[in-house]
Amino acid sequence: MKPAKKWIGAHVSISGGIENAPCNAHAIGANAFALFTKNQRQWQAAPLSKNNIQSFSENCAGEFAAGQILPHDSYLINLGHPEAEGLQKSRFAFFDEMQRCEQLGLDRLNFHPGSHLKKCTEKECLATIAESINLALAKSKGVTAVIENTAGQGSNMGYRFEQLAEMIEPIKDKTRVGVCIDTAHAFAAGYDLRTEKAFATTFDEFDKIVGLKYLKGMHLNDSKKDLGSRVDRHESIGKGLIGIDCFRFIMEDPRFNGIPLILETPQPDIWTDEIKLLRSFEK
Repeated sequence: MKPAKKWIGAHVSISGGIENAPCNAHAIGANAFALFTKNQRQWQAAPLSKNNIQSFSENCAGEFAAGQILPHDSYLINLGHPEAEGLQKSRFAFFDEMQRCEQLGLDRLNFHPGSHLKKCTEKECLATIAESINLALAKSKGVTAVIENTAGQGSNMGYRFEQLAEMIEPIKDKTRVGVCIDTAHAFAAGYDLRTEKAFATTFDEFDKIVGLKYLKGMHLNDSKKDLGSRVDRHESIGKGLIGIDCFRFIMEDPRFNGIPLILETPQPDIWTDEIKLLRSFEK
């Protein structure tokens, strides 16, 4: 059987234990998956047990290598927090997430970069995010910090490619920093993906400003909101305002081989069908 070029999956549940995530991914026909390493809406969680770690490894064995898995940190973390207490709490929590990835043998951690909360300038926020990444990388090993582009909703940073580049530039170890492009976020931020020409222009711009070498994963989501709305609302593949062609372009493009392509679409009960649809486009 010819090995798949594209690693496609979804952000699966860890209900009942983190070791269940690979089983949940297998059940929907995925060859990649995303997960939270703990409850994403709590600051603290019990440490991973030896049984959690061993069972997770056993359930991944022969099916999911580290490069096919895209863990996501807690939504509470703000690495650009403008206030000392919130920043310290976020940095501590982020380092804990990096440690969890290390323990599980995972090689990347996807995160939303942070928000200025209208209490500092965008430039100050970007510099704080970069400093937070440097601190986490210095205290960890083997895990790449993967910055996710945002829709630019509220005071969230990372919605322009220039902002992603500005975060990456000060990172001391650039072998351990990357980017995850969320299609719905990019579209809401003003990057058109609907036609072959628009798609090519957007990713040419990404390559020029950030660099495709930094692309470590993608979130494949259609959008409920229109181009440039700066509102983050995911829709099922082909049922939103981006449309189906964008996802065909991704599946046909070898530049997106060998990285986890993760659904975060709103109907888990059709993830199996969405994965089959995406695979039908693969050359």
